[in-house]
Amino acid sequence: MLNRPYTPPLPLRNGHIQTFLASSSLRAWGPNSMQTAARAEIIATDAGVNLLGVRSRQRAARSKGLAVLLHGWEGSSDSTYIRRTGRALYQRGYDVFRLNFRDHGPSHHLNPGLFFAAQVDEVFDAIKRLSQESHPLPVFLVGFSLGANFALRVGLRCRPIANLRHVVAISPVLDPEESTRRADRHPVIRRYFMKKWRRSLAVKQRLFPHRYDFSTVIGSSTIRQATDLILERYSEFPSSWAYFDAYTLTGARLKDLCVPTTLMTSADDPVIPVRDFHELQLSPSVSTVIHRHGGHNGFLESLALRSRYENDLPDLFDRLTQNALAAT
Repeated sequence: MLNRPYTPPLPLRNGHIQTFLASSSLRAWGPNSMQTAARAEIIATDAGVNLLGVRSRQRAARSKGLAVLLHGWEGSSDSTYIRRTGRALYQRGYDVFRLNFRDHGPSHHLNPGLFFAAQVDEVFDAIKRLSQESHPLPVFLVGFSLGANFALRVGLRCRPIANLRHVVAISPVLDPEESTRRADRHPVIRRYFMKKWRRSLAVKQRLFPHRYDFSTVIGSSTIRQATDLILERYSEFPSSWAYFDAYTLTGARLKDLCVPTTLMTSADDPVIPVRDFHELQLSPSVSTVIHRHGGHNGFLESLALRSRYENDLPDLFDRLTQNALAAT
């Protein structure tokens, strides 16, 4: 479903424009039945970490399954691309759970510890619990950017999440060190993320003033510089290289994916190098879709700013659900 031909109109054939519009609030306008049905929940993981999520259950009919959505770095369950995708899946008959990572969205108060992208256990535990609660309905996991990296690492665990049917990774971060370098090189992207990160760190410091002093970090001029300071002062990683390597997914690192998976990226993504996808070693259960255009998390296919995955993900999940029913 995700590999059908994709050629956006001429004004949208620029990777940076696609990237900026993907998160634009312009796309979030209009009624959203998923939002109307939304209820906040806190998931307590096996390690005692509390993660905030938002669940939207079907009201008028029996649910076809559960779609779990994972946002990107410094995004949240209310990011535009998450809300648009969730609305499309909800309208097609799926329950939707939008999970916030630690210290994302309004969740800074739930845990004294900081968010680190290398920590996948708590996300895996949350998804496993959601899947168990939804059994026997099928569960689908969709991640964007850093959330796509998390989704792929959940698939790599190969521990039983019996009803997890498919993982979709849209614009997945494969080499976080290179993506950080590329984000820092682009002044608009760097300012965008640094502004959001500084605001997040200020909230964390205000909630836990005896534990954190981010004054030097907040004064950093680049994402890499701020990352190095955070790791040095508040993590157990011996170096930034060790930290980035802990969630790098290039080369052969995805060859043992044990869940059917689709990766989708674009050749004009300003922060994810497309060469990494050409060099992946993957199992037959994994497919890779590389479009010429689409930017980062964009893939907008009309001037109405509708993304192609808003159509394709419901179609894909419907087909997988129907095939499973036919097999039984």
